[in-house]
Amino acid sequence: MVSSTKGLMLPQMGCGTWAWGNRLLWGYDQSMDAQLQQVFDLCVANGVTLFDTGDSYGTGKLNGQSEKLLGKFEREYQGINKEQICLATKLAAYPWRLTPKSMVKAGLASIQRMGRVDLAQMHWSTANYFPWQEWQLLDGLADLYEQGLIKGVGLSNYGTKRLRQVHQKFSDRHIPIATLQVQYSLLSTYPVTELNLKETCDELGIKLIAYSPLCLGILSGKYNEPSNYPKGLRGLLFKRLVPEAKPLLDCVKAIALSRNKTMAQVAINWCIAKGAMPIPGAKNIQQAQDNIAAKNWLLDAGEIAELDCAGAGINQSMVQNIFQSK
Repeated sequence: MVSSTKGLMLPQMGCGTWAWGNRLLWGYDQSMDAQLQQVFDLCVANGVTLFDTGDSYGTGKLNGQSEKLLGKFEREYQGINKEQICLATKLAAYPWRLTPKSMVKAGLASIQRMGRVDLAQMHWSTANYFPWQEWQLLDGLADLYEQGLIKGVGLSNYGTKRLRQVHQKFSDRHIPIATLQVQYSLLSTYPVTELNLKETCDELGIKLIAYSPLCLGILSGKYNEPSNYPKGLRGLLFKRLVPEAKPLLDCVKAIALSRNKTMAQVAINWCIAKGAMPIPGAKNIQQAQDNIAAKNWLLDAGEIAELDCAGAGINQSMVQNIFQSK
């Protein structure tokens, strides 16, 4: 199932590539590249054709690595659905990017690394600390679109109030906003339940994208015991969240068993059922296959209600992105 939004081909589900180049949080190593290319090929062949990256993805000497890998994989892919591939990147609101030209320059750098950019997104709003900077960068994003360098513009980590302001700004230049992505999962419902972003996006004709739909892997059910928590920063988060989330995880597991699905598939499908496009990440073929099997079916209303109820009873939810605006 592919929908067309403002000239872009948007699938039911995409693939997030934060881990492709990130050593600090995800343990990336360049020896993984061949496997990541297999992940890319498998996703495209199965209709997962939007790949989301960012010009800040990749740590240290690997800065921009995720974009470089995506560009390489797209060029070398020769299978089905190639014409539907949507390469999406997010341009960071770095403090040294202060003018529209700096944003255009950033977009051109991403295009050079990837070969092309279909969807360019503002990675986060500076409304909470440098509101004047944001308008300059948004003008640059609009310039990229007007100059025909990208097919569409999107936003990331925006709340309803700021979204409406930016929508008006772009409307004045006759530029549609195609997408808005926020952290949205069974353990992070704040953007929708508190900020009413889904209703606002529907009103404005914007597709809502759900990043981290598995809450960094917690909702996959693979990390039930402290002994198998991931190391580093993720492990610290899991130590706080997993015990609190047990009633929800038990609910996800019960539905997964009754459906003959995995917990990850249930959690991802919940996002789809809510009208969002989830973009779970995948570092290997098994994860990609698991993600792919989450689409082309839907949880029923009773199952969704059970999950919503279980999620609402959790006292500790996922930490919100510090750049999420109101």
